[in-house]
Amino acid sequence: MADGKLPKLIDIPAFTEYIAQGWDSPARTPDLVPGAAQAAAAHRARLAEALPGRTVVVKAGHAPARSNDTAYDFRVDSDFYWLTGCAVEHAVAVVRDGAATLYLPPPARPGETGFFADAAYGELWVGPSPSLAEWSAALGVEVLPLNDFTDPGTPGSGDDVGRVLAELRMIKDEWEVGQLREAVDRTVEGFAAVLAELPAAVAGGGERWLQGTFDRYARTYGNGPGYASIVGSGPHAPTLHWVRCDGPVREGEVLLLDMGVETRSHYTADVTRTFPVSGAFTPAQRQVHDLVERAHRAGLAEVVPGRPFTAFHHAAMEVIARGLHDWGLLPVSVDEALSDTGQHHRRYLICGIGHHLGLDVHDCARSRPEAYHGAVMTPGMVLTVEPGLYFHAHDRTVPPELRGIGVRIEDDLLVTADGAQNLSAALPLDASGLENWTKENHR
Repeated sequence: MADGKLPKLIDIPAFTEYIAQGWDSPARTPDLVPGAAQAAAAHRARLAEALPGRTVVVKAGHAPARSNDTAYDFRVDSDFYWLTGCAVEHAVAVVRDGAATLYLPPPARPGETGFFADAAYGELWVGPSPSLAEWSAALGVEVLPLNDFTDPGTPGSGDDVGRVLAELRMIKDEWEVGQLREAVDRTVEGFAAVLAELPAAVAGGGERWLQGTFDRYARTYGNGPGYASIVGSGPHAPTLHWVRCDGPVREGEVLLLDMGVETRSHYTADVTRTFPVSGAFTPAQRQVHDLVERAHRAGLAEVVPGRPFTAFHHAAMEVIARGLHDWGLLPVSVDEALSDTGQHHRRYLICGIGHHLGLDVHDCARSRPEAYHGAVMTPGMVLTVEPGLYFHAHDRTVPPELRGIGVRIEDDLLVTADGAQNLSAALPLDASGLENWTKENHR
């Protein structure tokens, strides 16, 4: 009597012989973003200037486990993509003096056992995959099997290399700026798609319906969202990273949307606007929005080459502090609040006012402090400016009419030779403009 165990297919000669036959050759050309290979070559040249003679090893990474034998989607390491222009799980790049050798896992094709037995690389599982030779031709670099990789035994990875790469990535080239423009443009379109679903959200779909709308749009026109989308309605709007998005959306409340499309090249936008769900702000909501807008415009005016990176932060914070003082919400003077030993206004604005943007939403994070916050703004930098005010519903220092109101405005700016360009300027900044945009995009 059989014991109930299924036989292993690799042990059945008839099956292995039959499955190896009768397959056409599908298209297997690597699906690269136009210009990515050329941009990566230029990036490697910049790395060679920064680390002459150094051998640098960068790994693509792998998808973390979600549960048991299922994994999250794979997202390539940003430094790896910047240096290679490709995204292959488990791959390794060895870079020296501008030249690169990639070590990739070879695909398993018909006639190989892995074709049907390897769920990670078998084409029957994952679809047609380029050969190593096809990758080499597309990328213009040597490509070898992953099993051939041996650690060169030199200090080619680690904190120092990560720091150098982070600081190099601060200055975007023309190709990178183009990718970021696309990311921002798609994000603005995604905002419109979300507002079109406001009636469905109010009817019962809630925040999660809107989050799903944007994430679907981002996945359709790019890789997906560049970070966990923030959709905060009503009392959730003051929560800085409200990514649970599991609350209702109600008429009369504000809706804070912080979202960004990540393009196929892995560059992401990061844009925030706060909309009135009903199409019109209440007097208290407009009061808060108007102060944040003034702070935002003060910050935008400071994004100029040669100015300290922190200039827009301080400019926006001063407007916020003075506004809160005028409202009677500060227990000290404006000067004391703005002093290094004060910062009382930060109760309602705990986060910073901006950051670098690129392959990561908080780009270049491994840079030295003196090269990040201690540096001056330089043409080619792309950064965000994002002041806000967050009055939590349970904050007893706030008048009742302001409790539960959260407002943030965030734009993505390219520093140019003579100033800055607001890449997300297609979205209105002022309260009236946002009211009109909300109404225009309702279904």
